[in-house]
Amino acid sequence: MPSSGLVKVILDYDGTLTAEEEQVGELAEKSLTTLSREILKVPLSQLRVDYARARAMILGEPHKYWWEVNGGIASYGDEGAFITNTTTIQTMLRLNRCYTEAVGRYFPQVEYDPIVDCSNYLFHKHTFELPPRFRPAAEAVLGELVDQSDLEPMVLSSSKGDKVTKNLETIGFGEMRVLGDTRQYGIDPSWRKQFVHPEQGTGQIFQVDELHTIDLRRPAYYEKLTREMEGARRLLVVADTWSMPGAMPMMMGIPFLLLKTPYTPAWCEEYVRDHPYGEVLASLALLPEMVRTLA
Repeated sequence: MPSSGLVKVILDYDGTLTAEEEQVGELAEKSLTTLSREILKVPLSQLRVDYARARAMILGEPHKYWWEVNGGIASYGDEGAFITNTTTIQTMLRLNRCYTEAVGRYFPQVEYDPIVDCSNYLFHKHTFELPPRFRPAAEAVLGELVDQSDLEPMVLSSSKGDKVTKNLETIGFGEMRVLGDTRQYGIDPSWRKQFVHPEQGTGQIFQVDELHTIDLRRPAYYEKLTREMEGARRLLVVADTWSMPGAMPMMMGIPFLLLKTPYTPAWCEEYVRDHPYGEVLASLALLPEMVRTLA
């Protein structure tokens, strides 16, 4: 489909089209099993206790715990069900020296650091194995967007694109364009791109509120968004979390629609609702109407 003059709608996959809150328990159990058998070589019962303790710490003070990549905050620990799982695993591994050392031995050559690479490995491996659990409105919403001749919907994910395509096939959308492995989490301290905040001036890291900052040093995601803006009359981004998929488009002047879920933190909802490029979706079913309004 030619893209010139189209309104492109980028939909996040995990948590937006799918009910990740219903899958995160299975993902966590699979990840702990792999850690027990392959990586840490410790009893699964012990890991379950350590995981529960770390998760309680994170959810008790979520602004103090985050998905850390290259020393930067990719996302706070309470922003999504899968994000909480990733943050919990990273925190659990960092709090125990024996676990940290075992992960280092298992991942001697890394892209980020052993713990980040380990959590990425667990996420990609086990989300590929999970059967798709789409939100009830997903099929109808995708169908309505596809039927609009002036729209080009596509699906974005930090997961591998083949997983997303495989799962979309089950509801009849296997031909939809997928932007896989988009690395919204990919903080790169060496990237020098500067952004202009209307109140805080020029920089790369900005204050959201008294407890949260946003780090925009995400070149891989920026490049993908810039590429999709080419030839598009308008670009919209839809996701269930904010820091990773939402902050960058809003700073670039791209409308961002935050899907409100059972796990949406109040601080994210408030920030997006108050931002000139932000909208909060009460339900995925409302997306086609919102797209028509913004297009």
